[in-house]
Amino acid sequence: MASTSISRIVPASPDKVWSLIGGFDTLPDWLPYIPESTALEGGRVRRLANPDGDVIVERLVEFNEAERHYSYAILDAPFPVNGYVSTLRVHAVPGRDDVAEVQWSGRFNPDGATEDEVVDLFAGIYADGLDALHKTLAA
Repeated sequence: MASTSISRIVPASPDKVWSLIGGFDTLPDWLPYIPESTALEGGRVRRLANPDGDVIVERLVEFNEAERHYSYAILDAPFPVNGYVSTLRVHAVPGRDDVAEVQWSGRFNPDGATEDEVVDLFAGIYADGLDALHKTLAA
């Protein structure tokens, strides 16, 4: 199983960051790659569309409001992996209440691609997503 993890310090308190990204159906609010999200099954599943029209279906597998993190599994996507589970987590930065650390990590099995290719793919997605989050919060 392959994995990757990307972290960024963003310019907002952990509570403010979590209020923006902590909803499972809120990706379009901060992630330009996902302009559309439809909540299904009472909010436990999200159907995402990217600008190319690709559909990504993900299931919420863990949610912890108090610790500010959630995990999800990909059910259907145009990515060369299976067994994908990812976690989005917001951490406090000791001694600072005006910034937060956001960590986006995932583990997955390559399927039709090399481990390096899929690690690079998701590291890029996570880095681009966290850069977009930083831009949204800095605006």
